[in-house]
Amino acid sequence: MPRIGLNLLFLVPDETGGMEVYARHLIESLVRVRPDLELVAFVNREAAAKRGPWNELMRSVTVPVNSRNRAAWVLADQTLLPAMAGRMRIDLLHSLANLAPAWGPCRRLLTVHDLIHRTFPDAHEGVRAKALSYVMPLGIRRSHRLIAISQATRDDLVNLFHERPDKIDVIPQGVGEPHPERALPENRLRSQLDAGDRPIALSLSAKRPHKNLPRLLDALARIPSERRPLLVIPGYRTWHEDELREQALALAIEDDVRFLGWVSEEEVEGLYAASSLFVFPSYYEGFGLPVLEAMQRGVPVACSDRTSLPEVAGGAALMFDPDRPEEIADAMERLLSGGDEVERLRAAGRARAAQFSWDDTARLTAESYERTLAR
Repeated sequence: MPRIGLNLLFLVPDETGGMEVYARHLIESLVRVRPDLELVAFVNREAAAKRGPWNELMRSVTVPVNSRNRAAWVLADQTLLPAMAGRMRIDLLHSLANLAPAWGPCRRLLTVHDLIHRTFPDAHEGVRAKALSYVMPLGIRRSHRLIAISQATRDDLVNLFHERPDKIDVIPQGVGEPHPERALPENRLRSQLDAGDRPIALSLSAKRPHKNLPRLLDALARIPSERRPLLVIPGYRTWHEDELREQALALAIEDDVRFLGWVSEEEVEGLYAASSLFVFPSYYEGFGLPVLEAMQRGVPVACSDRTSLPEVAGGAALMFDPDRPEEIADAMERLLSGGDEVERLRAAGRARAAQFSWDDTARLTAESYERTLAR
């Protein structure tokens, strides 16, 4: 039986965003659908100290690094981890989050979520930007096989990094089960947001330049005040948020926007339940999981027509040019108006989301393990 190592050094629980969602769901599904695999998780000190599927469902090994220090994480990923994987007699090391060791005694598989550092260099800053610019290409080149989470990411690997198409497995992410029973009651949510009885437009999004939130604010300002929804933007705080707040002030829509930080599962479910629409104007997505999560819950979606989003939405959303605030505003108003089109999108969205399963992601990932070991 091959011994599979999972490289989770990137994962600081509750602070790692979409890649943490990917890791948690993939691990749980791998254990469920492929119990024959021997899995060993390599975790940092932060993850070792907190309960999770990496130490509850399998053996875990703590690599002595605090990964909140991103420079230390990158260094440990390239130095400590390969040696420890060798001592553990790992047959295949699967790195789950864009960066991978460039050497080691075992076969190496890397999941590439996106190549945003090449297409939008301003998306990251500091040490992380340098790591993505220098270390990520090396890990991609030296990995024996690659997983791309969308056809768009696979195309970027071929066109920007000149990787062979036959080296890449396209394995979409899944979408987890919703938990509407855990939702924060709408009256409490609206009270927290000071929303009154206004319709809510939700945009779950990291506050980074490639998410194109300035154009979303421009679009909101174009909607007449008597019809303007309350725009709610949850997501961890970044350096870009101050610019967004200043723009809202300049547009005189500061009372029409709520910039939230990281929100709990109960708040997320409550926001989906209370929202009249979900809007996602991103320029670049490796996959676009929030679009599927909104569709799954029956929230009508309007999203950008760029990169992986048309591939994921599959005709079940209103698409717009993210460079044209007037198109974004028009799509939002169409969804606010209700009627047959909105009901059609609700039904189509639920059907589209049902096509994505984490168990399917796990089965395809295990097949990628077999291909990587077979070469």
